[in-house]
Amino acid sequence: MGSPTTMARQCAALAALMAALSALAGAAAGRGAALWCAAAGAAALAFFAGVSWSRHRQIRRLTAEIDEVLHDGRRVGFSDCREGDVAVLTNELGKMVARLARTGDQLAREKTALADALADVSHQIRTPLTAVGLMLPLIEAADDPVRRRRAVRELEALVDRVSWLVTTLLKIAKVDAGAMPVERRPANAAAMAREAVRPLETVADLRDVALRLELDEAATFTGDARWTAEAVENIVKNCLEHTPPGGSVTVRVAEDALATSVTVSDTGPGIAPEDLPHVFERFYRGQAAEAPAARDGAEGADPHALRNPAGFGIGLALAQALVSAQGGTLRAANGEGGGAVFALSFPKLVV
Repeated sequence: MGSPTTMARQCAALAALMAALSALAGAAAGRGAALWCAAAGAAALAFFAGVSWSRHRQIRRLTAEIDEVLHDGRRVGFSDCREGDVAVLTNELGKMVARLARTGDQLAREKTALADALADVSHQIRTPLTAVGLMLPLIEAADDPVRRRRAVRELEALVDRVSWLVTTLLKIAKVDAGAMPVERRPANAAAMAREAVRPLETVADLRDVALRLELDEAATFTGDARWTAEAVENIVKNCLEHTPPGGSVTVRVAEDALATSVTVSDTGPGIAPEDLPHVFERFYRGQAAEAPAARDGAEGADPHALRNPAGFGIGLALAQALVSAQGGTLRAANGEGGGAVFALSFPKLVV
C-alpha cells in the first residue's frame, strides 16, 4: 500500500466496480439481487479499506522508525506487528539494523585500535631514530679513528633495527588483513626447528648461552614450515635476550596422537606475574623495560642508553599472529624450576 491518496483511488475504483456489478444484477435479476450485490460490495469495500488502512499505518510506523535509525540515532528493535508480509518485512529490517550496528561498533573499535597502533609505531621508531640523532654529532667530533669506526658500526646496527622493525610491522599488518599467503601442508617439525635456531647460533655464542635441541625427528605437523620457523625464531630470540650468561635455551619438538608441540624454555628469571597476561600484546615490553623508554627523545638523553633498546615488543606478537594464522596455539608460562616456557601446538584434529 502507498499513500492515503493512492489508497483512496483504489477504494473509489473498487466502489465503481461494485456499483456496475449491482446495476447489471438489477437489470438481469431484479431489485432484490441488486440490493444484495450492493450490500456485499459495501462489506467488501469496508474490509478492503480497513485492511489497507491498517497496513498503511504499519508501513508509516516502519518508515518513521527507519528515519530515526538514519538520522536520530540507532534503534535495534522495531514496533511489533501482527503476522503477515509487513511483519516479515519488520523482522528483516530488525536483522539488518542489528547487523549494521555490530558493523559500526566493530569499525569504531578498529579505528581506535589503528590510532593506538600508529601511536605505538611512532613511539617505537622514535627510540632508535633519537639514538641516531644523538650519535651523529659524536661521530663528527670523534678524533680517534677507532672510536669513529665503533660508533659507525653501532649506527649501522641501529639502522638495521629500524629496518627490522618496519619489516616486522608490515608482516603483522599482512596477517591482520589476511593478505599473507599461508600454506597448509605436511612438514617435518624437527627440520623446521633447526631452520629456526640456525640464525641465532652466533648470537647464543656471543651471549654465552647454550642453545639445546631435543627433537623428535619423526614429528610432523600440517602448516607453513617457513612462517612457523620465523615464529619459533622470534620466541628463541626473546628467550636469549632474557637469559643471563651461562644459562641455556632449550627447544623441544614432540608429537602425540593429538598434536605436534614445540616448546621453548630458558633458564632466565621468568615472566613477572603482572606481565604474563600481556606478553603477546604488541609493543608490550614489561614494567622493567618501560623505564628506559621514558627517556626517549628527552633533552640531554644518554645516547648509550638508546643504542641497544631492550626489544620493541613485537617479536612475540608476530609469533602468535603467524601461529594463529595456521590454526595453531601459542601460550606462555613460567617453568616449575624457573625460567619462561613458550608452548606452541598444532592439533591434528580440529573439532
